[in-house]
Amino acid sequence: MSVARFLAPLLERRFDLAARGTTPAREAMAGLTSFLAAAYLIVVIPSLLSSGGMDKGAATTAAILLLAGGSAAMGLYANLPFLVGPGIGGSAILGVTLAQVEGVPWPVGLGIALCSGFAFLALTLTGARGLVVRMIPPQIKLGLGASIGLFIALLGCRDAGMVAVNARSNALALGDFAAPGPIVALIGLAVAVALQARRVPGAILAGIAAAALAGIPYGLTTLHGAVSLPHSIAPVAFRLDPVGALTLAALPYMFAFFAGEFFSTLGTTLAIGAKAGLTDAEGNLPGIERPFLVDSIAATVGPLIGIPAGTALVESAAGVEAGGRTGLTPLCAALCFLLTLALLPIAMAIPRAATAPALILIGISMFGTLARAHQSDATDLLPAMAMVLLTLISNSFGTGIAGGLLAHVLVMLLAGRARELPMGLIVLSLPLGYYFYTAATGH
Repeated sequence: MSVARFLAPLLERRFDLAARGTTPAREAMAGLTSFLAAAYLIVVIPSLLSSGGMDKGAATTAAILLLAGGSAAMGLYANLPFLVGPGIGGSAILGVTLAQVEGVPWPVGLGIALCSGFAFLALTLTGARGLVVRMIPPQIKLGLGASIGLFIALLGCRDAGMVAVNARSNALALGDFAAPGPIVALIGLAVAVALQARRVPGAILAGIAAAALAGIPYGLTTLHGAVSLPHSIAPVAFRLDPVGALTLAALPYMFAFFAGEFFSTLGTTLAIGAKAGLTDAEGNLPGIERPFLVDSIAATVGPLIGIPAGTALVESAAGVEAGGRTGLTPLCAALCFLLTLALLPIAMAIPRAATAPALILIGISMFGTLARAHQSDATDLLPAMAMVLLTLISNSFGTGIAGGLLAHVLVMLLAGRARELPMGLIVLSLPLGYYFYTAATGH
């Protein structure tokens, strides 16, 4: 009996592949696509953290371990096609805002992230996060898909250099389309679109490969060796200072970590779950407590090994677009991440411009969820559009979600429909208002 024939029934029983209309080969392809879409984090996260004084090599190994461990846990425990790993927002808070702007040592920053992770875990274990999900009205859940789709597409355009973002003002401007990055990304995008139109399997992966090859003559795709030994995580692991984080001055940053993780996972699971056809008629994800538990544990364990703000990643949408429907997708991606510990030069050879076409296509496809909102009803359409616009303006879908929920509460109050608002949503609007205020004003 061949290995494939032996494994097939085991995988079917474990991941329920047939019921979700998928196959082991399709899941493996989706896992590889997810890995390629998120592999840039192996470079970006350590870069952000090292700017705040952390050892870059140790942070790279720790980021890979969190990506592999968190994604494997999501696959095996929750059986959902979501990657789990360090978020860019949390890493920027620690490496840039706290360490560089506020002068807070990175061990204290990790302590703040750990406290946030404990709060995150407590809300998950008590079921409070599930209550929040059920309070969110269906029209807001439709807006989530469009907001995250816009964020993903914009992220792809930034990675390719098609769009430039002012770091201080978040103002957007067109990039230089004659530069290598946009040219390489457009080649990959053309290949992916052409293959998708012909319903060729693996179209997105083929687009990434085509863009990576096109980047060779431009010097974007470069290979420096094939095998390397991973760096030790000793310089950053268990070096956090939670006692130093227990100050009043740390509270706003603790809330920033918490809110970013909360809304990131909330938006990712609902929007990408809907894209995969895993949500119900009300836009809820059955068994959402399982992915919530996995990502809250990642948010708690991450700071212990030197990585803040573990969360479900929006790059998971790449695997879903490639056909991923079960936990076998992140499990395959986790194996790819583990391989990068030894094959880091090969993984790093793929430029961000090469993965940009995947993000752009995925984002555009997710934007269609907004069309299902009741466009003749202002109480439905305005909050959803506010969410999309705020995501674009702030370059943060966490801020967009907070603003959209607040807009929903305000619109319902102005429309004289306060009785239709759950009391929990009204109470939730208070910390949401604080989060939105701090995000908008920088205080």
